[in-house]
Amino acid sequence: MKKDANASSKILSIDIGGSHVKATILNAKGELQMAYDKTPTPMPSTPENMVATIKNLVKDFPAYDLVSVGFPGYVKRGVIKTAPNLGSEAWKDFDLAKKLEQELGKPARVVNDADMQGLGLVSGKGLEMVVTLGTGFGTALLVDGQLMPHLEISHHPISKGKDYDEYIGDKALQKEGVKKWNNRMKKVLKVIKTVVNYDTLYIGGGNSDKLNFKLEKNIKIVTNQQGIKGGARLWLKDERHDLITAIPTLVE
Repeated sequence: MKKDANASSKILSIDIGGSHVKATILNAKGELQMAYDKTPTPMPSTPENMVATIKNLVKDFPAYDLVSVGFPGYVKRGVIKTAPNLGSEAWKDFDLAKKLEQELGKPARVVNDADMQGLGLVSGKGLEMVVTLGTGFGTALLVDGQLMPHLEISHHPISKGKDYDEYIGDKALQKEGVKKWNNRMKKVLKVIKTVVNYDTLYIGGGNSDKLNFKLEKNIKIVTNQQGIKGGARLWLKDERHDLITAIPTLVE
């Protein structure tokens, strides 16, 4: 069922988040073909509820040829391995790409949400990193525009046994308040700079607008709308060849 995008292809690009599921239609260049739409993430966020939510969200969308999905967890060839903010046990080994192909009737690809955003955001020059500040803490690394193997940095300990999700995720922001959260973010950005040595860092996600301190010149705040455009690149033959070469487990 798989095929490559061509100049006339229309791609349904979906971003699954802890609070909302967002979607739009892109052309092969990643340009929006319709207004960005969203709906609340279903609770409980089981695979069955999520697929039903997606179908309902896109039922009146214009016609599309391909489907790209960014998922908040570890994804291997379209199969979900972890979903820390949706319920990993329910999602473990669920073939979301295959299920969406069956339900939507179009070829589908599923990757980590930060990875998909990274494809839509980066300049393609040097070592670039994308972080998303939302329900949890998402990350992606790209070298000259090509994705590197996905690392679940969000589950690495950062302070007193807490991982990044627990330290600066949405629950921590609500519990500790904006001032303390920003102090924690200063620490996190210092650690990332030292460990990664990125050329450019992109910060997105729903809580990125809560940052209230001055950022270094090579750090950019970006929007979810910009990141969702990465869905188009998953279907470009030349791009995917490079992705397969670098990360054989990312896409089929």
